[in-house]
Amino acid sequence: MKIAVAGTGYVGLVTGACLAFKGHDVVCVDVDEKKVERLRSGDPVIYENGLEEVLQKCIKDGTLSFTTDYKSAYKDAEVVIISVGTPEKKDGSANLIYINGVADQIADSVERDCIIIMKSTVPIGTSDRIEARIISGLTHPVKVELASNPEFLAQGTAVENTLNPDRIIIGVKSTRAEKVLLKVYKNFDAPKLVVKRHSAEMIKYASNDFLALKISYVNEIANLCELTGADIDEVTCGMGFDPRIGSSFLRAGTGYGGSCFPKDTKALHWLSNIRGHELKTVRAAIDVNESQKLVLIKKAHSFYENFTDVNIAVLGLTFKPNTDDLRESPSLSCIPYLVDDGAKIKAWDPVGAENFKKFYPDEITYCDSISDTLEGADICFIFTEWPDVKEMDVSEFSKKMRKPLVLDGRNCFSLKEMKNKGVTYMSIGRPVIKA
Repeated sequence: MKIAVAGTGYVGLVTGACLAFKGHDVVCVDVDEKKVERLRSGDPVIYENGLEEVLQKCIKDGTLSFTTDYKSAYKDAEVVIISVGTPEKKDGSANLIYINGVADQIADSVERDCIIIMKSTVPIGTSDRIEARIISGLTHPVKVELASNPEFLAQGTAVENTLNPDRIIIGVKSTRAEKVLLKVYKNFDAPKLVVKRHSAEMIKYASNDFLALKISYVNEIANLCELTGADIDEVTCGMGFDPRIGSSFLRAGTGYGGSCFPKDTKALHWLSNIRGHELKTVRAAIDVNESQKLVLIKKAHSFYENFTDVNIAVLGLTFKPNTDDLRESPSLSCIPYLVDDGAKIKAWDPVGAENFKKFYPDEITYCDSISDTLEGADICFIFTEWPDVKEMDVSEFSKKMRKPLVLDGRNCFSLKEMKNKGVTYMSIGRPVIKA
């Protein structure tokens, strides 16, 4: 099928590349000419496992192209996928300015009957409003209909999630739209659930917010474990055997981040409030997560009243491994606090350092290795569970650090591994190992 994708962010670029990989004729549209030129050359711009290989193969095969000319892209497309950002407003609601802009471009450009797929995460009811906006603005006598088709990819595994999804949600109001979307996903081996558009929009929010709830819940339990002498690893292991609970998203840490969970929890909470319905559990998840981001700072204050001239090593800057995304990362909450308090900071991240330099180009020393980062440090903060960290020789802490105090926000090491290493080791929800 001839498909146009509006937007080349995480979702748009991965979606476009994977649909092209499955045999569709895909053109991706973006307003940034420099970005489009990089994409045309096979440079994915973002760090995402497997994306560069898929991108370059599809460009070579001629199934994937990029343009800033939206009129030519939308003109004769059978399907147009809206996949632009819905950033968070100050009140927590989703900003639909980019959605509205693309809708107007589509209305002005389409010259054949087509289906518009809403891939962006939008408040429930948005599909109705955007469809009406497009139809009222059409400049050619064509039939268009909007379908809701939320994505469920995770950064770091987005390509795998898209090529081999656990489910495909198709929200439509006609059999015509249903047939088109089933054709789009003909070569995808996954359960396909056809529902109402409002239900599809809600499924996306309900799914993400439920996972955020699990994370905040287990972090609250972890904090209580520290006060009662329980071990969160043992607790979650015991919980995970129950098939009603499952073991996924039960890892204690410094909270969730990224482009989805923080934004989607706030958006759904805002939507419920304006409808006169308080989602108390979602509100609690948001509050717990904000507090959890600073849990390592609180632990560090049990050793230092302030951090003036304290040598600090930071391992990991991104919100999770296998991505260069910093959005809502605990590092962005903690490091500004440390900088303002006069700490001397060295940081390491295999792919996120360049992005972090945009915030702190001079205040932090960026290192190429974990070993160099630890040299002479009084405290080591671990914010991201990169494989390089989890697989490191833990004797490096005592060998390199001046005062080996390790504050592990991702529980990278077993307590057994850290015993008798000459290191004071504090993690999340587990007993302290003293030097």
